[in-house]
Amino acid sequence: MYTSQLGRSFLFSLSVLFLACSTPENTSQVYRPTNVLLITADDLNYNSVGAYGCEIPGITPNLDKLAAGGIRFNHGYVNIAVCQPSRQSIMTGRYPRTNGSLGFQPINDGVTTLTEQLKQVGYMNGILGKEIHLRPTEKFFWDYFVTEGDLASGLGIGRDPELFYKFTKEFIQKAERDNKPFFLMANSHDPHRPFAGSEQEKNAWGADLPVFTRKITPEEVTVPGFLPDLPEVRLEIAEYYTSVYRLDQTVGAILRALEESGHWDNTLVMFLSDNGMPLPFAKSNCYLNSNKTPWIVSWPDQIKEGWVDDDHFISGIDFMPTVLHALRLPEVAQMDGKSFLPLLEGKTQSNRNVVFTEFHRIFAGIDFPMRGVQEGDFGYIVNFWSDGKHQIMGDAKGGRTYASMKQGALSDSLVNVRLAFYEYRVPEELYDFSKDPDALNNLIDDPNYHEVKVRLKKLLSRNMRETKDHLLGDFTDLFLEE
Repeated sequence: MYTSQLGRSFLFSLSVLFLACSTPENTSQVYRPTNVLLITADDLNYNSVGAYGCEIPGITPNLDKLAAGGIRFNHGYVNIAVCQPSRQSIMTGRYPRTNGSLGFQPINDGVTTLTEQLKQVGYMNGILGKEIHLRPTEKFFWDYFVTEGDLASGLGIGRDPELFYKFTKEFIQKAERDNKPFFLMANSHDPHRPFAGSEQEKNAWGADLPVFTRKITPEEVTVPGFLPDLPEVRLEIAEYYTSVYRLDQTVGAILRALEESGHWDNTLVMFLSDNGMPLPFAKSNCYLNSNKTPWIVSWPDQIKEGWVDDDHFISGIDFMPTVLHALRLPEVAQMDGKSFLPLLEGKTQSNRNVVFTEFHRIFAGIDFPMRGVQEGDFGYIVNFWSDGKHQIMGDAKGGRTYASMKQGALSDSLVNVRLAFYEYRVPEELYDFSKDPDALNNLIDDPNYHEVKVRLKKLLSRNMRETKDHLLGDFTDLFLEE
């Protein structure tokens, strides 16, 4: 662990700028500081990428290529499964409950951001899309930003690969002119609903729609196991994958601009999603399909190619400390995350088999508090809001799938049971994700898993206590077993 030295930030600033313009001893090559490129997807499920097992041929060729040239983490997670708090958690190294952004509100004034630290040492900070999900804006110190825009401006509603190429190239050229290393956060708005080619998309934006070059058909897809295989559900999954393909084209466009700039070899690239797909039992919950994300890292000449890490858990709060560590910058006090740079260097790390997740409130401001912990194969979830009376709300109910489940429940008892469970949930859930990744068999009352349940509840209680979680008292009183 590298030591916190915030008082030395000025010296680090001088050293980075000096190194950027000087030649190390015994070499004729000019030293080039490491740039950082973070690419995010919006509502991409962990297993919707070819390299992560998606069976649709050629669905993500650019992401698969990126994974083949770097490291693919099979246990990558975000700590909250909704856009703004997820992104703000990633960029602060802190849980939403410790950075102050429980929902769609700004982080607390005293919280340090990654871009704030990078600005101090001479980096140029840029963001493409989703800038409204990093607040307050002045805490993120953007030198360059391009908004989502509409069809005639910005990023083509955040979904035009060629515009991402254009603005990535423009940003890198600006950093070169100013002789600065750069941090770029490029945020695709795919595959967020409304999906490419859907009626919902036409209703939202009219006839002049963002272009997509491959339409996935219902016959090509496999309906996720956590949803019923109904015709309208299958159609929406196909529309979702049409957007996934366009996301991959955006990733390819961004990487093409990076490669053409000549900075491929000195840029640390990471790709992940902000949360799972916007469908029932995924986004805005604490399931495996809510928080697990594809997490790919490329860093030429620094990490092995084609490597798969199937042993260590990493999560969103680890991104900021890892970047600071990789750039040899001081650690920031009060981050909840831990650098996984040793993993990129081919080493192992202890105590990397647990991840903690949370949920607070939806965009409409309604609270549905949840907490989760996953240790190895087992996941425990507590739904503080579940009382058999209140029904869950949120973005996942806004498309074809939920409406189809409502209709199907009228004539199919299995769909009816599944719908009721989604809408009202139960206070506690326990799953063996190695056997049941879609969380269909709640083991909370199974005596064979009593010890697992108790162990996970104690882990969650300790984490809530360490982070001064405002729901610790409720958890202790209602759910923690002596």
